Amino acid sequence: MRYIKDIPNVHLKIGLYQWNSKYIIKVESGMYEQTFKIDDYEVTDTNELERCIDETFISAVQGRFDEMHNDFFEALKRNNVLF
Repeated sequence: MRYIKDIPNVHLKIGLYQWNSKYIIKVESGMYEQTFKIDDYEVTDTNELERCIDETFISAVQGRFDEMHNDFFEALKRNNVLF
């Protein structure tokens, strides 16, 4: 996987990569991550991808991170890993 660049964000770590004829946007928050893949022929350049990472997208991603955390925390409690 070839690293292209980081996309600045105050709350999340966002990296842009290229691998296997796809662009990969990797978004990280603490111990969780989300990845989004798009065929490289679908966009003319990486600037198009960066424009897609707008406030609406970031808000949806953050909401998903909250759901991921809640799901994992509940699984830990349900299985007596956390008390």
